[in-house]
Amino acid sequence: MQPQLAGFLPREHLQQLVELLQLHDYEVFGPQVRDGAIVYLNLQDVTQLPQGVNDHQAAGYYRLGNTPSVRYFDWANGPESLKPFLFAPREVIWQARRSSEGAIEFIPPEPVIQKRAVLGVRACDLAGLRLQDLHFLKSEFKDPWYEARRKGLFLISVNCARPADTCFCASTGDGPAAGMGFDLNLTELDDGFLIEVGSDEAEDLIATLRLKPASEEQLSAQYAQYKHAVEVQQRALPDIPLMNILQNNHDHPRWDDIAERCLACGNCTQVCPSCFCHSEGDVVTLDGEQSDHVREWDSCFTADHGYLAGFQVRPDTKSRYRQWMTHKLDSWHAQYGRSGCVGCGRCTTWCPAEIDFVKEARIVSGEDEV
Repeated sequence: MQPQLAGFLPREHLQQLVELLQLHDYEVFGPQVRDGAIVYLNLQDVTQLPQGVNDHQAAGYYRLGNTPSVRYFDWANGPESLKPFLFAPREVIWQARRSSEGAIEFIPPEPVIQKRAVLGVRACDLAGLRLQDLHFLKSEFKDPWYEARRKGLFLISVNCARPADTCFCASTGDGPAAGMGFDLNLTELDDGFLIEVGSDEAEDLIATLRLKPASEEQLSAQYAQYKHAVEVQQRALPDIPLMNILQNNHDHPRWDDIAERCLACGNCTQVCPSCFCHSEGDVVTLDGEQSDHVREWDSCFTADHGYLAGFQVRPDTKSRYRQWMTHKLDSWHAQYGRSGCVGCGRCTTWCPAEIDFVKEARIVSGEDEV
């Protein structure tokens, strides 16, 4: 269905939404502070949300601070996107067992649909989810485990009012406000939340909330908040795919400069909401009677990921970083019809070498000088 404004929910009634989801058998997850970062954890009560907390981000830097604000979502993002809820970091995709007669039986685990609701999703992560959907679902060979988790997911996004200095979602067209892909979308104001409905299920679910009509003042505040969130973003990627700039600049000297700094740790690919590289291997029991074939998150920065038939196709950090950026910003257009970057800025924030993804892309493309 087309998203439509449903009304206004006072701040003190947000707990009713959480309880309503629980009543409909959803396990609810929401942003919470743990180990100095905002991450998604099981949510029972809105008092667990990060009220009066904001974040400060820069290249290789992430810190939380406290404010007198009553808002729960006065921050940009944390290290987690929606990816772990769907593309599991580690899972068994089949088992092999040896019978008493010595025959080998292959047993695929049965995908299980779990009803999960995630509160606090950002627009950039909805965009990342659409890319994950294209990879795992929009082909002849659908991933049954991803598909089962996707069917059970109920998404409650919150428009971003306070982008970090590393954010550039406005330039990629993926934020700061959610336009689609949600069940419910919230705009947080000081006194409560404007709520949009994006699915028939959500419309039925919130019918009992008795939302108040949105006032002109609230709608004006919503627009002013959105406009401010766009204007404060000072970063933008160059328009790479039109001229295949990265594909044609494999010998640019900046790649060597990046390689000297890059640790090839894979942090950027782990926090990226659209990366989907993985490896597979077998874990065998000590008696040799059973094995699990396991799929795990991997990264194009690891040596094993580029090892094919006895040959290392990307033998050094330079070729691996170049492959990642070129694939993400350039060749994804041929595969998925758009860039693989959604402007969340996580790759820059969580890089221990302080490599600025946007800055490097602009230098290699010729948009900026060194």
